[in-house]
Amino acid sequence: MTGRDLPPFAKLSDFLGFLEAGNGLRRLSQPVDLHLEATALHRKVIARTGPALQIDAPYRAGRPPFAAPLLLNLFGTRERVANGLGLKPENLPALGRFLAALRSPQPPASMREALQLAPVAKAGLNARPKRQGRNKDLMDAAPDLTGLPVQTCWPGDAGPLITWGVVITRPPGGDDPKSYNLGVYRMQVLGPDAAIVRWLPFRGGALHCRQWREAGKVMPVAVMIGCDPATLLSAVIPAPGNVSELALAGIFNGTATRLSPCATIDMHVPVSAEIVLEGEITPGETALEGPFGDHTGYYNDAAEYPLFRLKAMRMREDAVYLSTFTGRAPDEPSVIGEAMTDMFRPILQQAVPEILDIHLPPATCSYRFAILKIDKSYPGQARRAMMGFWSLLPQFSMTKYVIAVDPDIDIRNWDEVMWAVATRSDPERDLLTLSGTPVDQLDFASPRIGLGGKLGIDATTKIGAETARPFAGKLVMPEAMEQRADALLAALAKCDGKETWLHDTA
Repeated sequence: MTGRDLPPFAKLSDFLGFLEAGNGLRRLSQPVDLHLEATALHRKVIARTGPALQIDAPYRAGRPPFAAPLLLNLFGTRERVANGLGLKPENLPALGRFLAALRSPQPPASMREALQLAPVAKAGLNARPKRQGRNKDLMDAAPDLTGLPVQTCWPGDAGPLITWGVVITRPPGGDDPKSYNLGVYRMQVLGPDAAIVRWLPFRGGALHCRQWREAGKVMPVAVMIGCDPATLLSAVIPAPGNVSELALAGIFNGTATRLSPCATIDMHVPVSAEIVLEGEITPGETALEGPFGDHTGYYNDAAEYPLFRLKAMRMREDAVYLSTFTGRAPDEPSVIGEAMTDMFRPILQQAVPEILDIHLPPATCSYRFAILKIDKSYPGQARRAMMGFWSLLPQFSMTKYVIAVDPDIDIRNWDEVMWAVATRSDPERDLLTLSGTPVDQLDFASPRIGLGGKLGIDATTKIGAETARPFAGKLVMPEAMEQRADALLAALAKCDGKETWLHDTA
């Protein structure tokens, strides 16, 4: 990976202009209710792989006009996810290989290999964010969360929910952007100056919150709603452990991320921000969050999470309010997750080389179910691959089910995967079960919050000590006969125009 396929998008409006020029953005002037209606519209558009939507007249009954239009479905297709990173979709795997090289760079064995490392060296320079002075593009606004077009997505939701806020946190001990964490955590709006931040215990924001609580100090928090697309995606990508989200954004953009100081807290935010919320979390101050509809297709239980107190709000004069919904696939998280598989596949293969491919079916809530295609050469290798997958990234520790199959199986064809499970696995021998492992706190199937079981299914052909009887030969028609049958079928279609199935097949 040596660079971008597309010109840089310094801010969100640049990306929207690019999308609009390619018919990837539509503007809707008709009023759309923020209570359920925006979500219902979004669901229908994303199901049809439709464009990003800018709703110029979002409304909520009894409220005055909002301070910004509503932007939905920004990353509703794999192509727009890739474009947001400056790439054509076919080059996502190359970016993944590049990130794998950053994660574990190898010393060059020759001058030629040393020259090939030049992009890695350049990426290292771009990875360091740069601070600058005050961002004059951000204007002071009334610190009122209810002035933003925040959606209520589902009928049983506890209230309006900020869904695409990039929450920026840091540990105690000084404002050093290299230590920042950027994460997309949902925020329930309670009133003009209060919201609840929901983050899972293993997330970076939650770790920083614990550190501030242990230090007995008030935690500064900045929330960015909308910014350049690469920084947005950097906040949701499972990054290599040694690369921060701001560093990733600099790598994707091909230039160091520029940061400007906040007005009321000791932190910085990217200069590309559309809307910035500045606030604080007081240790021990929590509020009951939820229930809200989530990606599982169910409402999650209400639970206590930290309370964010708004101190200041700044926004661009032409700002848009970026939002989305979460629910059963397709939703934007599932689309982004499917595209990101191309990026973390090389990182997975670097750690577990026998894994040839991976598929996270969107219909199974993405990361909850994984299918691994492995190159098996010794007994027990499928179990090794499954254990390696579970332990590689924090996100994968949430995966409940893993099926390992041979190279001849199309892992994106459910019929083939189930054929392998039915004919190459035996429940007495090939089920790997784990108990008391981390699971998503939103998973109602687990008996305890945050803890549950895992199941691995070895659906590979058994070899060596794995079996006392050899597998029979697989039925395979010679390629020459397949080609001859195709020719005969084409001839049959020409002879009988009444048989539509023949024409469809041909």
